[in-house]
Amino acid sequence: MFSGKRLKERRTVLGYSQSQVANYLGINRASYNQWESEKTKPNQKNLALVADYLGVDKAYFESEYPIVSTYLQLTQPNQQKLVDYADLLLDAQNNIIELFPVQVLDDISLSAGSGELIGDEYTTREVFADRDYSYDVATWIKGNSMEPAYLNGEVALIRETGFDYDGAVYALVCNGESFIKKVYREATGIRLVSINPTIPDRFFSYEEEPKIIGKVIGHFMPIE
Repeated sequence: MFSGKRLKERRTVLGYSQSQVANYLGINRASYNQWESEKTKPNQKNLALVADYLGVDKAYFESEYPIVSTYLQLTQPNQQKLVDYADLLLDAQNNIIELFPVQVLDDISLSAGSGELIGDEYTTREVFADRDYSYDVATWIKGNSMEPAYLNGEVALIRETGFDYDGAVYALVCNGESFIKKVYREATGIRLVSINPTIPDRFFSYEEEPKIIGKVIGHFMPIE
């Protein structure tokens, strides 16, 4: 596409007036002015003449974007290389992932067995996820007791609720230990079941006052 802006910029850089260029081309200044204002564009003969007068290739005026001028001056194989590279840049641009911050209780872990008791005083560490989660508490998962569903190093997202139903995955504390386990209520206490079949069940009587922190509603591996 012809760019009157590029024509005007080149003429101005060289210090020529519109009348000087028009006289060289054998046209009136008003006709030339319409090229720069992009109301009309020169035919191929006049385009070649004005390009010669201003010391550029006629492709120089094909677009206000320098990349187009560069493309038109390349050989066909190199034009294809430029297009391929531009496609790669566009794909990378379109695949940018929006990240969402999650505040994780630091130095408190769940899952493998023991961890610190979740109390009122704690510090948090900000990590990032690829989606916006709704949760009440986030903490680390450590160990392999809940593999393959919950992995070591992931973040567990917890909604603070009481017991809901048998077999759901909960975060809970008892006797100074914290866990993420499948929980089953029995007559005298609760049984904690791991997903990993090699890990034995744990049992706590109601007299030990196990406390459900909440249901695990999601988990993810933080994005570095």
